[in-house]
Amino acid sequence: MDFNKKIEEGIRLIDNQEFEKAISLAKKIQEKAPDSDDGFHLQAIAEQHLFQWQESITSLNKAIEQAPYNASLFSLRAFAKMSMEDFIGAEKDLKEAIELEDFEPAHRNLVILKIVKNNSEDAIEYLIDRLQKNPKDVENWILMGDLMKRVGMDDKAGTYYEEARKLAPNHPALQKQAE
Repeated sequence: MDFNKKIEEGIRLIDNQEFEKAISLAKKIQEKAPDSDDGFHLQAIAEQHLFQWQESITSLNKAIEQAPYNASLFSLRAFAKMSMEDFIGAEKDLKEAIELEDFEPAHRNLVILKIVKNNSEDAIEYLIDRLQKNPKDVENWILMGDLMKRVGMDDKAGTYYEEARKLAPNHPALQKQAE
């Protein structure tokens, strides 16, 4: 199996919730391609699914050594840090991801960090700004709907979900809202 097929297989294993197998495959990929971030990245994703936050950070540190300009790696590491309540480290990684490539998932994670730190007003203002800058990002509309729902503003939540539906009627998160 060539390198790309192994990566695809690792992603398939994660999608099928076979996380231990994905980690095993990721380690084999690392042996074959130690200078690539892919094996470490794959391992980190599987570790996060297993709530192995510190292990994921270790894997991501190695991935970032190989690919220091990959915003996705910083955003993923920030999520692990948030889960370990290292909010300062998480914020630093998110800002790095945003600086590297204005990485939209990092913006969303920054919103989540603000909420976790009990800064809901800042989170909503930040997300409104993101919606104005990128009105076609369905994930931001869904996140805003979730925020509105969380604070008991179900009618407002519905309007945000409706905007998301216009952009991606079959989005899995929106299917859950319809149930």
